[in-house]
Amino acid sequence: MPKMKGPAILLAQFMRDEEPYNNIENIGRWVAGLGYVGVQIPTSDMRIIDLDRAAESKMYCDDYKGKLKEIGLEPTELDGYHAGQVLAVHPAYEVMFEVFHPPGLKGDARTEWATRELKKCIHASVNMGTDVIPALSGGFAWHMVYPWPQRPDGIIDEAFKELAKRWRPLLDLAHDNGTAFAYELHPGSDIYDGATYEMFLDFTGDHPAACLNYDPSHLLLQQLDYLEFIRLYGERVKGLHVKDAEFRPTGRVGVYGGYQSWSGRAGRFRSLGDGQVDFRRVFTLLSEAGYDGWATLEWECCVKSPAQGAAEGAPFIADHIIETTEVAFDDFVAGEVNPERNRKLLGLSG
Repeated sequence: MPKMKGPAILLAQFMRDEEPYNNIENIGRWVAGLGYVGVQIPTSDMRIIDLDRAAESKMYCDDYKGKLKEIGLEPTELDGYHAGQVLAVHPAYEVMFEVFHPPGLKGDARTEWATRELKKCIHASVNMGTDVIPALSGGFAWHMVYPWPQRPDGIIDEAFKELAKRWRPLLDLAHDNGTAFAYELHPGSDIYDGATYEMFLDFTGDHPAACLNYDPSHLLLQQLDYLEFIRLYGERVKGLHVKDAEFRPTGRVGVYGGYQSWSGRAGRFRSLGDGQVDFRRVFTLLSEAGYDGWATLEWECCVKSPAQGAAEGAPFIADHIIETTEVAFDDFVAGEVNPERNRKLLGLSG
């Protein structure tokens, strides 16, 4: 079994306008000092990367990797979260998702922009030497997640048909270039659990580039068996967010959250080790499934500071990465196949 890589860290939640969080060199030195060896790059942040140049120039990417190497880091993935989310947007969410794209884009113009950005992510990943693009799927039917009022027959199929239509050319381009999209199952997207992921695969012809970015925190908050999920879909997992969460329902709030802030919800993201995710089992099952990608901290705790969460995250991940064995503990008693001896042990005549 191969060994996964890490610890790595998604930089998006740590970016600020002040040092050391304001550009790739400064924040890179900060996270390297904490023990991280890889960084997941948010492509929507110009303080971190110029996606246009990365998509057009291998020299730019080589120089970028060279700067990271001097710090003791390497790029793990270039993300496509924002562009993926706005590739498919229901009108009810247009205004709230405006922060994910340039001002003034609506309808077809927004879809065309998102398509171009995701294509850039593919070409930039090739130039950078990475082969997985974590993304959100976007969607049209999230407002119908609860089946009341009763959903019209065929409407969910229609949503996934259109979602697949928008993603299929991108999946083809990714596959042709040796990369894959790893969808994070996320609220607000039409791909948010195993059933919806299977529907997407059905509508994309079981596309080999339609893979998964496994994040147990989102699965725990919807009370899905996040360990069984690995057993079902482990071979499709190409990315891993090591992110903790807790679900503590009360007489006031449950899964829906009661419109409360994050700190007041029953389901809350936590720093690693402070939540309920069984990471020992997560890392074991992913190792057994053959996952050899990066183990990447995504920090979104509603209690601890980002500085403390980041500082605690690197040793936590390093402690959980498994040095997979190539031998069995009882190999010392093994020997060559001996048919005659085996038949004797089975009580069979020669």
